[in-house]
Amino acid sequence: MNVLVETDRLLITEMTMDMIMDVHKNSLDEDIRRFVPDEVFETLEDAKETVKFLMTQYGSTDGPQVYAVILKNGNKNIGYVQLVPIGEGKWEIGYHIAKQYTCNGYATEAVTAFLPIMAKKVGINEVYGIRLMENTASGRVLDKCGFENFFKGECEYHDGVYEISKSVWNY
Repeated sequence: MNVLVETDRLLITEMTMDMIMDVHKNSLDEDIRRFVPDEVFETLEDAKETVKFLMTQYGSTDGPQVYAVILKNGNKNIGYVQLVPIGEGKWEIGYHIAKQYTCNGYATEAVTAFLPIMAKKVGINEVYGIRLMENTASGRVLDKCGFENFFKGECEYHDGVYEISKSVWNY
């Protein structure tokens, strides 16, 4: 397992092919379907193709940098944290913790540890956090991780126009 960073409770590691089942299962919960439907993998084959692609990105800083979040106690894959290019040299944070593991501070812990390492790796000094306004849990994570809100309102997001919030974190 190629560990990017270790926290008190988590390992943030590169994805591997043996994680396909966890990636598939973790993507099927109601929060992913509701807030980031483009990250749902309905089949194992969908998850396999995505993990294969993500593994090709670790040596680069041009594409998405997606890492598994593993519980140290029990070695369980509970989600992911990612840094994704959104154009014009800008990058966005993303994260998901499987429903049965939420409300334990894992997303905040993962994002806090991940951000400075990845900002340095891709050579940036700011990261954006963009969320649907109704995704209040994501808003709490961004706030706890030091993101500063600069926009709330209607905007194009994924497949339509929604009420969103945009925040920025500076390295």
